[in-house]
Amino acid sequence: MIICVVGMPGSGKGQIVRIFGKYGIPHVSMGDIVREEADRRGVPRTPEGMNSVSIQLRQELGDNAVAKLAIPKVRELLKTHEAVIIEGVRSLDEIQAFKDAFPEEKVIIIAVHSSPQKRFERLSKRGRSDDPKSWSEFEARDWKELKFGLGNVIALADYLIVNESHLTQYRRKIERLAERLGIKKKYFTF
Repeated sequence: MIICVVGMPGSGKGQIVRIFGKYGIPHVSMGDIVREEADRRGVPRTPEGMNSVSIQLRQELGDNAVAKLAIPKVRELLKTHEAVIIEGVRSLDEIQAFKDAFPEEKVIIIAVHSSPQKRFERLSKRGRSDDPKSWSEFEARDWKELKFGLGNVIALADYLIVNESHLTQYRRKIERLAERLGIKKKYFTF
């Protein structure tokens, strides 16, 4: 099974990765792939640098460029795991790339939604070098993500979790989804 976790920056995708990870499900981060590519190209990990690398990759390899770079990592993980999480898919082209590369696997999409204000607050506290430093940078990043097609992926998600409440409540929602997907029971390792 391939579990694609999608959402706008700061929505809470990482919490799903962490909770599913405690059940033994590994993950591949699309953002990490872009950051690795930026490092390889000598591009700074700034909002502008990450945007530039994302665009360059898509110009060089097509709209599903980051998925193409992720597929070997996912393939390797599927050799030893029944499920893999892919965090940060940005377009339906990327979803299709995973479906085409792994026709024998069920591909599900989990979308996380949070309001812009909540996401900005979280990103301001997170402190990653490519996080926006101002509201205008935040809005520009949102528009970039939407131009890649992220809104379309969210719209076609199999599951939607709203993350506007306290972290404990959000984690409960994730745990319930893990149960619903059979992950909590099947992969429970404690």
